[in-house]
Amino acid sequence: MKEINNEANQNSSPVEKLGGAEYINLYKQFNGQIKAHSAPVLNALRDASFELFEELGFPTSKLENYKYTDLAEPLSVDYGLNINRVKIPVNPYEVFTCDVPGIHSYLYFVVNDGFYPVSETRNDPLPKGVVIGSLSEVSKLHPELVEKYFGKLSTDRKDGLVAFNGAFAQDGFFMYVPENVQLDRPVQLVNIMRSDVDFMANSHNLVILERGAKAQLLVCDHTMDDVRFLSNRVTEVFVDEYASYEHYKLENTHVKTTNLSTLLVEQKQSSNVLTNVITLHNGVTRNSIDIAINGEHCETLLCGMVIGDKKQLVDNFTSVQHNKPNCNSTELFKYVLDDVSKGGFTGKLYVARDAQKTAAFQTNKNILLNRTAKMRTKPQLEIYADDVKCSHGATIGQLDDSAMFYMRQRGIPEKEARLLLMYAFTADVIENIKIEALKDRIKMLVEKRLRGELSKCEGCVICH
Repeated sequence: MKEINNEANQNSSPVEKLGGAEYINLYKQFNGQIKAHSAPVLNALRDASFELFEELGFPTSKLENYKYTDLAEPLSVDYGLNINRVKIPVNPYEVFTCDVPGIHSYLYFVVNDGFYPVSETRNDPLPKGVVIGSLSEVSKLHPELVEKYFGKLSTDRKDGLVAFNGAFAQDGFFMYVPENVQLDRPVQLVNIMRSDVDFMANSHNLVILERGAKAQLLVCDHTMDDVRFLSNRVTEVFVDEYASYEHYKLENTHVKTTNLSTLLVEQKQSSNVLTNVITLHNGVTRNSIDIAINGEHCETLLCGMVIGDKKQLVDNFTSVQHNKPNCNSTELFKYVLDDVSKGGFTGKLYVARDAQKTAAFQTNKNILLNRTAKMRTKPQLEIYADDVKCSHGATIGQLDDSAMFYMRQRGIPEKEARLLLMYAFTADVIENIKIEALKDRIKMLVEKRLRGELSKCEGCVICH
């Protein structure tokens, strides 16, 4: 990013190197430039978010919701921030091509924390009424649309990372699908981290599905350079009545990356939501998924899978709030941990007093391949209704010795037997991928990862 630094110095641009409390000082000093390079809709909530961040600060492991995520070390790094939106010297449309056989998607990129201009030669025209683009630019063109939704799920959250995002995020990804429009192919969003110096990116995504709409979003996290990255992304999703939404998040970054992701979803009556979060390789990852079921007859499925080794840390935090009756939710998260890797899972199920006829089930299963790997899990039920079917369960163990013995007796080598058992363990999470071409690709990547062949970032999970 030498070009960025040079341009920044010439224009007194605040591409700053920061750490700790310096973020507060940075905002006070440069909030004018932050707002000048964003949009009025985003700026309307910015000062309030900053005040909340001043109050809360960054979360620590002393907080109950962050007890499995220690951010002290990654937040001590002096990261650069591109406040004046200096152009990043990369064209992802020239660098990345999809290698999933049979998949044909609408392809978009966010480079660091800015939406990259769409290549007209690479994407087919969108269905009538569908809007996909830069959150900042769309909010200038259609302020009435963005104002109705932006910040409605995020601004009241007592979460330091979300508040920090609200203060510093200047752009992100926007998707709007109008009433009864069903996208005929997935939307593919690739987040690329690109810098020559340690870098922080804050972006805010907004997804809106009107009544009866249907969409699939594939989010791929990718890093291009061998520096320290911290990504803090907040995604708000609004799924209206009878709409269907699938959200896939796939991470295959490198060990110097800290990936902090917050997904906030609101479901209305008779809507259907599926999330599937797969972490194949990373440094430090925190995925927060919060789903508010605010209508009757909703279906919700949350899945996640982690394959960790070395010093990787992955913490998945979920919260499903059943606020209306006659709804179903299912959670399934699985971890395979090796070396000194660490995993965390916290799952909260809340059933309101009026949410009768709720069926909510939560499962977390984990395999530790040696005694040095660690897994901490905390499933929780908070139920105020009396006519419900709810359960939660968590297991931590090792590979099945009897199954291993059975396969060894039939001539299968120990290494191959271990691989087969681990692959079978993750299979039901993969089966909940509804895009067949993507499912086949993930099967192959999981096998490579379990064999130790994906030991570093080798490109996007979906793209090269």
